[in-house]
Amino acid sequence: MSWDYFIYFAMFSILCWIYGAYGAWKDKTKTAYLATVTGLLVFLSFIVSMWISLERPPLRTMGETRLWYSFFLPFAGIIVYSRWKYKWILSFSTMLSVVFICVNLFKPEIHNKTLMPALQSPWFAPHVIVYMFAYALLGAAAVMAVYLLFFGQWKIENGKLVKHSAVNVQRSMEMDICDNLVYVGLSFMTFGMLFGALWAKEAWGHYWAWDPKETWAAITWFAYLAYIHYRLYPKSNPRVALWMLLVAFVLLQMCWWGINYLPSAQGTSVHTYTN
Repeated sequence: MSWDYFIYFAMFSILCWIYGAYGAWKDKTKTAYLATVTGLLVFLSFIVSMWISLERPPLRTMGETRLWYSFFLPFAGIIVYSRWKYKWILSFSTMLSVVFICVNLFKPEIHNKTLMPALQSPWFAPHVIVYMFAYALLGAAAVMAVYLLFFGQWKIENGKLVKHSAVNVQRSMEMDICDNLVYVGLSFMTFGMLFGALWAKEAWGHYWAWDPKETWAAITWFAYLAYIHYRLYPKSNPRVALWMLLVAFVLLQMCWWGINYLPSAQGTSVHTYTN
């Protein structure tokens, strides 16, 4: 499968996801499921075809990881929609996926068969794939946090939501969604780190070396863990928790792609994405 065909698969998938988002807004549940899943299967078929064509998992360059992220965003969206029936989630996941797809269309980077020996470990593919799914879930949590901070209405007394307010009952439910997304996202991130440690042991002989990428991964993991512990504190302020969630998401971006621009990682980090 040539990268030149990506635009056709991507456009068909985007149209399906848009139609699925429309179905969600119109309370047409079957339409939302059918259209979204169809788009996911078409997009996944391109990823699998690229995998076969490249004779390796398409996970080496930043463009290739964006390919997975573009897939996992609607996938996470349909999971959240299935669990909580939030009408806006499919629109959000489609919009973000389109952004990453467009970036890949304008900056596809180089996709070739070359794969350095360190990346030929069987732990490499599950490490990156699991991480991309975790990033998608935590991205959904970040968008929910933005919505609650800047568009939601609150009534807080002594750091707590007033229970007898109908608006605050809704806000409390939305905070629970944030929590659940973080719980699942952090769980997958933890599995991703474990897979990464096994990969590092096989490739370089050690589980952890405090490489710049690994350091930022640890910082990100602790940031989300701090959010969870703060939310469990009985007198936690929901607004403070949401700001913590946004800070954690910024750290996640630093871990994912920001590390590539740090002087400390240039020429030293084995995790930076290159063409």
